[in-house]
Amino acid sequence: MSEPTPTRIFLTGFSGTGKSTVAGLAAKELGWEALDTDTLIADRAGKSPAEIITSDGEERFRELERDAIKEAAARENVVVATGGGAVISKENRRAMAGGALVVCLEASPKTILDRLGESAAAGRPLLAASDPLGRITALKAQRQSLYALADTIVDTESQAAGEAATAVAEIARAGDAWCACHAERGLLPEERDRPPPDGPITITTASREYDAIVGWGVLDRLGGLMREAGLSGKAFVISDSDVLPRYGDRALISLREAGFEAAAFAIPAGEANKTLDVAATVYDWLVSQRAERGSALVALGGGVVGDLAGFVAATYLRGVPLVQAPTTVLAMVDASIGGKTAVDHKEGKNLIGAFYQPRLVIEDVSTLKTLPPRALVEGCAEVIKHALILDPVLLADLEERADDLLHLEPAFTVDIVRRNVAIKAGVVSEDERETGSRATLNYGHTVGHAIEAASGYSKVHHGEAISVGMMAAAEIGKRIGVTPPELVERQRTLIERFGLPVRGPKLSVDSVLEAITLDKKVKDGVVTWVLLEGAGQAVLRSDVPQDIVRDVVKELLS
Repeated sequence: MSEPTPTRIFLTGFSGTGKSTVAGLAAKELGWEALDTDTLIADRAGKSPAEIITSDGEERFRELERDAIKEAAARENVVVATGGGAVISKENRRAMAGGALVVCLEASPKTILDRLGESAAAGRPLLAASDPLGRITALKAQRQSLYALADTIVDTESQAAGEAATAVAEIARAGDAWCACHAERGLLPEERDRPPPDGPITITTASREYDAIVGWGVLDRLGGLMREAGLSGKAFVISDSDVLPRYGDRALISLREAGFEAAAFAIPAGEANKTLDVAATVYDWLVSQRAERGSALVALGGGVVGDLAGFVAATYLRGVPLVQAPTTVLAMVDASIGGKTAVDHKEGKNLIGAFYQPRLVIEDVSTLKTLPPRALVEGCAEVIKHALILDPVLLADLEERADDLLHLEPAFTVDIVRRNVAIKAGVVSEDERETGSRATLNYGHTVGHAIEAASGYSKVHHGEAISVGMMAAAEIGKRIGVTPPELVERQRTLIERFGLPVRGPKLSVDSVLEAITLDKKVKDGVVTWVLLEGAGQAVLRSDVPQDIVRDVVKELLS
């Protein structure tokens, strides 16, 4: 059954994110009409929004804006560009949600200022300030939690307006079932099936006990939550070149409002940069900032940032407090929990590292909305892995509601992330150093990590490699009589349902097999394999014949 498609689209986001341009281009792709609420307001008032605010005040402008949004919400087959502050009004949010798809356009404050140029103050009285970048940063941060209520977020930072418009049109054509049904019930976006706040998930290890906070919009509470965890003084945000422009300002503002002296540093994005050389640049920056033993490092980003920043935290001044603030599915459900920190070596992944538990983990599920589709999908590989090895109920839920997770339906996504964090927390609490049951979390990783290493960490993403690795483990298990054939097919069907690969890229079989010998689970030259006896029943086996491994790897890479 196809999902109902919206009859109108509202574009929200800060000034300068490209709403008017994208609205026109998206409307053209859809064969719809483009509307701009500022134009509707000007037509009704006989003067521009800036003139209205200057002569009549902001309250009068907001009143006219509400009328314009109501008018647009009564139309069909329209793409509507709204003003940057339209989301402030609950009345506006309710009107926009009425049978419409709400898309937020996102860009960094620096990019916004570059686009607005000298008109930042001249044409927009609300941005008039001696420090326009600071004003944009502060105002955007105040509204960010409201922008995050959109059904989806489209990045205009790194793509042209035409590409963003195509993305909006494709989302509209795909349909948005929960959007329409909530509108019929007259709910505000923030009231849509979002679960009530749950308490923290506690991870208890021999070295430290700490909490993981999972929720929608919790990044804005970063500073306060760190205070509650007993941290104070200086805080240094370590992120990457993709994530810092999106979420760095929110993190820094929250930290400073909580009394931290805060600064941020971005490493280049990508697995290829998880190296000792890049770690050295972070050490140099921390030294230049006079970071002390009590200074906290906040790892804001995906698994690469979490691993590298964690390794730096474990080794700088022999250990400084670490806070994990993951922004990808993969990092939320796996990398940020358990204290495994590392950098890669040219001969293998995560060969240089340490077990170093964080003081706190803060997981803002709303940040997943800015993930590129490929990154969202690859993260689901770890969710599927947890279900296969430990939770048959979760496995059934993923099979039944894959679309809800892929569309980031808020309540279901928060629930899935929490359940996966709880799974990882339970295993880590039982086996901190990966000497026993925690090894089962490496299902699919033996071949997966080898594929990553053999490809130079460039051709395939981590989750994609793990997906192929799980298929390799399942096929090996089947061939030695451990894994039921029907479970192999069930796994294959679910992996394909999420758009993950079941076969690897064309690589040298020998290079992959060589990389397997460097796997962390190799002892005395023997590889310990994680295999499945049934759904939720993982076992460790060290008696897998090498010829079967070679045959399976060869088939999956051909």
